[in-house]
Amino acid sequence: MNDKLIFRVVTGVSIFVFLVVVILNRKIIPVTIETPDFVYFLPTLNAIINGTCSVLLLVSLYFIKQKNITMHKRVNIFTFFLSSLFLVSYIIFHYFAPETKFGDLNSDGNLDVAEIAAAGNVRYVYYVILITHIILAAGVLPLILLSFYRGLQMQVEKHRKLVRYSFPVWLYVTVTGVIVYLMISPYYNF
Repeated sequence: MNDKLIFRVVTGVSIFVFLVVVILNRKIIPVTIETPDFVYFLPTLNAIINGTCSVLLLVSLYFIKQKNITMHKRVNIFTFFLSSLFLVSYIIFHYFAPETKFGDLNSDGNLDVAEIAAAGNVRYVYYVILITHIILAAGVLPLILLSFYRGLQMQVEKHRKLVRYSFPVWLYVTVTGVIVYLMISPYYNF
């Protein structure tokens, strides 16, 4: 495959994934069946997957620093698989589950003055982490896909240039995914 075709495939996959997330997350396609019970376990599963991916990314870094390319590749492929599993789980949860608002103590879907006051400035911290997490999660997919391609093709210099950006962003997204979960989970109403 030539670079032009790879860029087209990566762009197409990235746009497709983004659109699926938006369409299902915003419930543009309405939910027509009852929410399966397992859906309410998915946020915990997602946090576990994100935490595991964070550790695996650091393990991958360790292996490449040790020049153990085989283990570096294996760990990254497994991490990519787990991140893909996370994405499916994330989409399923946000498609079925009602939106949870940070600070909504009585779970009525609205924040009153008392709830906003109770949440305090932590609410702003949560939203900064959440917004950066979402933006970077949407933007890192093409970098990850290109990094994988370059790495698997042993195009080491091009891989290094991409990973300089994709690695810290991917790590930030996985770590902040866990933080977002820990901050929002007390407000889940299920």
